Amino acid sequence: MTEPVKGPASYFPSIEKKYGQPIEHWKALIRSSPLTRHGELVTWLKTEHGLGHGHANALVAHTLAESKG
Repeated sequence: MTEPVKGPASYFPSIEKKYGQPIEHWKALIRSSPLTRHGELVTWLKTEHGLGHGHANALVAHTLAESKG
């Protein structure tokens, strides 16, 4: 059996379904943004792209964690 997905990635299926874009689309937007701080990126996704707070937070947390290694 496979382990259930935990943490920020557990939001990914609902993000793709609700906003109609693959996760890589959102991660590429985050990586290309001139913003670098978690809170700034979350606010940007919410205001400029219409994401809910939980979805934006999950995407930013996961993308920034990947960038750190």
